[in-house]
Amino acid sequence: MLIAEDLLLLLYDDETGKPLAGSPGLDYGLAGAVVVELTLLGKVDITTDRDEGKPGRLKVLDGSPTGDVVLDERLAVLVDKAGKRPKDAMRKVSKNLREPLLRRLAERGILQAEDAKVLGLFPVTRWPAKDARHEAEVRAALEQVLKLGTPPDERTGALIALLSALNVVPKVVTDAVDKRALKRRAKEIAQSEWAAEAVRRAVQEMQAAVTASIVVASSAAGSGSS
Repeated sequence: MLIAEDLLLLLYDDETGKPLAGSPGLDYGLAGAVVVELTLLGKVDITTDRDEGKPGRLKVLDGSPTGDVVLDERLAVLVDKAGKRPKDAMRKVSKNLREPLLRRLAERGILQAEDAKVLGLFPVTRWPAKDARHEAEVRAALEQVLKLGTPPDERTGALIALLSALNVVPKVVTDAVDKRALKRRAKEIAQSEWAAEAVRRAVQEMQAAVTASIVVASSAAGSGSS
C-alpha cells in the first residue's frame, strides 16, 4: 500500500465517503506522499549545500520504473522537473492523482464507489469504506505515536507530517481530549529526526508545498468573495 493510499483512507470519512480536507490541499498532500515514497525508494532526493548547483532542488537518482503505474507516472514528471524547486512541481505531480488512487482502492475492495447528486443535480462519487481493516492498522500506528509517544517509523512519520501540514490531525484522531496538544505533538514529530536525512528533507519540502497551496487557495477564495 502506498503512503498516498494510506493518506486517502485517513482523509475520507468511512461512512459518508466525503473528503475531510479541501482542494487543492488534499491533492498536494497526495503528491507530497508520492514524492516521499519515491525518496524512500531511492528514486529522488532534494539537493543540499553539498551538491552542485542550488540547494533545495529536485534531484532524480534513478529514473527507472518502480513497477507501480501511479509512482512511475509521477516519477516521469519529476525527471522532467529535475533542478526545479519541489513546490514548483507539485501542481503537475498532483494532477489526476486522486481519482486513480481511489479507484484502485475500490478495486481492492477497501473502498466502494457510490454515485450521488449534490442538490439533486450535480453528479458526484462518494467513497465510503468497504473493508476498513488496513485503515484501522494505520490509525492504530498513528495513535501509538501521537497519544502514547512511540517513536514513528518513516511511513508513519511521513503521514503525520502531511496531516499536520493539512491541519487535519484532530479530524483523523477524533477521540483525543486535548486537540491543541495533539496538533502540537504532530508538529513536533514532523520536525524531529525520525527518518533518514533524505526523507526528512523531502517531507519538509512537501509540508512547505502543501501549506503554501492552502494559503494560496484561501487567499483566492477571500479575493473572490470580496
